Amino acid sequence: MSRVRIAVVGAGLIGRRHIDLVRRHPGCELVSVVDSDPAARERSGVPGYAELPDMLTSARPDAVVVASPNRCHAEHVLCCVEAGIPVLVEKPLADTVAAGAAMVATAEAEGVPLLVGHHRRHSPILAAAQDIVCRGELGRLVAVQGCALFYKPDDYFESGSWRSEPGGGPILINLIHDIDSLRALCGDVVSVQAITSSAVRRFAVEDTAALTLRFDSGVLGTFLLSDTAASSRSWEQTSREDAGYPSYAGEDCYLLAGTHGSLAIPTMRLQVFRGKRSWREPFRTTVVPAPEHDPLARQLDHFCAVVGGEARPLVDGREGLRTLRAARAVVEAARTGGLVTVG
Repeated sequence: MSRVRIAVVGAGLIGRRHIDLVRRHPGCELVSVVDSDPAARERSGVPGYAELPDMLTSARPDAVVVASPNRCHAEHVLCCVEAGIPVLVEKPLADTVAAGAAMVATAEAEGVPLLVGHHRRHSPILAAAQDIVCRGELGRLVAVQGCALFYKPDDYFESGSWRSEPGGGPILINLIHDIDSLRALCGDVVSVQAITSSAVRRFAVEDTAALTLRFDSGVLGTFLLSDTAASSRSWEQTSREDAGYPSYAGEDCYLLAGTHGSLAIPTMRLQVFRGKRSWREPFRTTVVPAPEHDPLARQLDHFCAVVGGEARPLVDGREGLRTLRAARAVVEAARTGGLVTVG
C-alpha cells in the first residue's frame, strides 16, 4: 500500500510535533512544510513554501495538517478544502464561531473530510473513562470538577506573539481541549458562567479563569484554568501521554462523581459503594487499567484511515464547532459577567 503524502502548515511548537510524527509513521511521507519563516522551512528538510496555495499547486499532497496560528485556521482550511484535499486542523477549529461554521459548511458541501485536532479523544485514558460512564458504574453522573493549572515560561510568548493577543489566550489554546474532553464524558455544554483575570501577565488576554458549566445531561461542573500557576494539575503533567512534560504520579485533573461512585482522572482511581449508599459507608477502591499510548500518534493513524476511506472522522468539523461554541461562550460569559447559553 502506498504511503499517505502529508504536508504540514505551520512549524511552531505543535507543528513540529506533527512533522516528527509524520516522519516516523511507516504509512506516511512528509512532502512539504509551509511556514512564513525561511529557517523553519529549511529545518524541515523537505520542499518548503511561504504560501499554502503555492505548495498545493506544486506538491499536491494527499492530506494536510494545519498547525498555524488560530487566526489563520479558516483561511488555510478553506484553501485545502477548495482544492479537494482532506485536512486535519489543530484546535480550535477557528478563532470565531462564524468562521468555524463557514469552514464546516464548505467542507460538507465539497464532500472533503475535515478533522479537528482534539487528540485527547484518541487517548486510552479518556476511552476507559467513557467506558466506565457508559456501563453505569458511577450511577447517574451529577458533577464534575476539573483544572488545568500550569506555568508557561516567557519564551513561550516571545516565540509566538499571537499567544498574548485576542484569540490566543489559554481559553482557546488550552481550555478548549478540556471542554472537548468533558463533552465526551458528560454531554454537550448548554450554559456557562465565568470570570477571568489578566492581573499577572497583563496581556490583552486572560491568564486565569474560573468557570461553571451545565451539561445537557444535567451534570454540573466547575473548572479552574491558569497558565501562570505553579502547579502540576493539568492533563499534560498528569496523563504521561507526552514525554515532553514532567509527570507527577498520583495527581489528577478531573473528578467525575455520580450517584454510585466517582472516578479520578487520569489516575483512574474508581470508588464505588459496596452496598448501602451513604457517606457513612466505605467505598470499594480500585484502579482501572488504561494502556499508555500517544494520542497524537493515534490521531495520525486515524487521519490516514480517513484519507484512505477506511474510517469516518472521530472528531469532524461539526464536533469541533460544538466545542468551539462552548469555548467562545466562556469568553462571552467572562466579558458580560452573566450566564451565557451555548448556541
